[in-house]
Amino acid sequence: MFTLVHLDTPPPESLKNQVLQMVVDYFSDISPVPLTPSNPLYQLYQYVIGYEVHLYLQAMDAATNSSARLILALDDEDPSQVLGFALYLPSQDDAEACTLTYLAVRASHRRRGIARAMVQRMLEHRPHAELACAASKAPTFESMGFQLLAAQGPQALLNTRDHRSDGMVAVQDLAPIFQSKEVRQIHAYLVKQHGRKAMSEAEHKRDRLLDQMAYQAQALVKERFPTIH
Repeated sequence: MFTLVHLDTPPPESLKNQVLQMVVDYFSDISPVPLTPSNPLYQLYQYVIGYEVHLYLQAMDAATNSSARLILALDDEDPSQVLGFALYLPSQDDAEACTLTYLAVRASHRRRGIARAMVQRMLEHRPHAELACAASKAPTFESMGFQLLAAQGPQALLNTRDHRSDGMVAVQDLAPIFQSKEVRQIHAYLVKQHGRKAMSEAEHKRDRLLDQMAYQAQALVKERFPTIH
């Protein structure tokens, strides 16, 4: 079994490290750019998502109404072990609204209701929730009380209500991360390791993946709302 903990300040270092490790381990499951390890860009995007979540957790120290919130599922037998986490962003000007940013459960503990329990805990605090996910994952979230609203680029947009909130959410700006010295160093290392031609092909594969995901998201919307053009 598990215990849920809801945090509005940064978790202890040991729990934070486990969350960040899960982000890296389950990158392909939770990233909006779900590259596989065979793509040379995998390590770069893996670093970026890990750093993004690190910044969200770090910003929780400010304890403002707009900073991220974290729900942890801890092992009942060993509360020092994180079994899953949900990271969500409260709306700044809508007390009921939020955006679910990342959700992950240890592979060894899936299909035990952990993800559903974390989402329900979030909805107790912020019932008007939104998320974006790959079209293939939409049915999973629909079973948790979300409904499809639209396609949003390569992702499907889901909400617990039939409309989006007008509230604003403080999303982490990824541009500075991609322009950072660390990312440039990783990219240079990957170019040296794989060669420019392979890296260029990796970028084309990434773009084709995103195009395919966008097509799937649009196809899902057309399937669900056939009368809307």
